[in-house]
Amino acid sequence: MGVGCGCIHVLPAVRSNADGHPPPPCPPAPGPLEDYAGRFDPLLSSLAQRRGLRDYLQGLLLPRGRNKTLTALAGAEPTVGAQHREVQRLQWFVSESTWDHQAVNQQRVGLLQADPATAPNGQGCW
Repeated sequence: MGVGCGCIHVLPAVRSNADGHPPPPCPPAPGPLEDYAGRFDPLLSSLAQRRGLRDYLQGLLLPRGRNKTLTALAGAEPTVGAQHREVQRLQWFVSESTWDHQAVNQQRVGLLQADPATAPNGQGCW
């Protein structure tokens, strides 16, 4: 967020890390989801966080027959799948990783406001 201006600024996708080198590659999210997920990369300090975000977004968007629990988001069966690696990785990302949820939310809102299809207009939002 800009200092004092009240504006939400959308960050560009990461092209290099703090030492000027490209960040380690992350397995891409499917289709156009990768372009969206990449817009959050500057806010995530590690490969594990970037991968966690992609897994989380993909799980939210995939049709599932039950509520969006961590096991469902990871594509595992309830109870028996709770210890699967994918579920544990997602659990770590959501509850233990140290990403800034306020910055991620500001980026999310900024992206919505920047897109004419989802930006507020004279008739409200969406």
